[in-house]
Amino acid sequence: MEFKELYSFTVDEEVEVEKKTTKKDKKTGEETTITKKVKEKVPVVVKIKRPSRRQLEEAELEYSVEMSRCVKKGILTKAMLAKKYSDTGGVFTEDDAKDYSKLYKNILDLQNSYIRLDSVTKKNQKQKDELESIKEELADKKRQLIQTENSMQSLFDHTADTKAQNRLLMWYSLMLTHVQREGDEEPVQYFKGMDFEDKMDDYYKKEEEDSHLYNQIIKKVSTTLAFWFFNQASTPEEFNEIIEQVEKGEL
Repeated sequence: MEFKELYSFTVDEEVEVEKKTTKKDKKTGEETTITKKVKEKVPVVVKIKRPSRRQLEEAELEYSVEMSRCVKKGILTKAMLAKKYSDTGGVFTEDDAKDYSKLYKNILDLQNSYIRLDSVTKKNQKQKDELESIKEELADKKRQLIQTENSMQSLFDHTADTKAQNRLLMWYSLMLTHVQREGDEEPVQYFKGMDFEDKMDDYYKKEEEDSHLYNQIIKKVSTTLAFWFFNQASTPEEFNEIIEQVEKGEL
């Protein structure tokens, strides 16, 4: 299957290589070869795969499963939290709670529509126009959502929606991250394992190892995918600009 790239960048990996040096004895003329192990930095290309339609569906399923798991454990959804505070005379009225639930669902639907449409490789003009229209509508809806959530942000951070969203972004990070070293014909998956759970185990292993390569990769990958998901960034120029702002501390 053809590898469709969402974004790529290059990082340095420190590897141990053998270096041979030859010394000649001035008296006897005899040559001696000495082999030493030294560390060198070599470039590694990190490629984030553009998800296929099947992968998008698998990611959405992971979101739904995690949301259901959280609710069963007693963690409120954002809509439930808003309703709770409207019932107890909090910052939300009953109408506010209904409007909030509708707005939040609308944003999720628009995000999914955008990502599905953006996954089409060869878009016709109608699809391009629709993509821009969704992008503009999303930006407007998100501004409304931010204004609504500002007064209760710390509470919303611990809802089932947020936990499911974090799980979804983790799924994208582990399933879509590939690396290509010198000599590799094709990119290979960075996180090892047959399925998401296996890759989670490898992720925790890499976290514990805390290697320089891993830290470089996970930081840029998570930033890229978060902006792809939340802000519909999808071109190398948009990603480069975002990452540059993050590295400068502007975001």
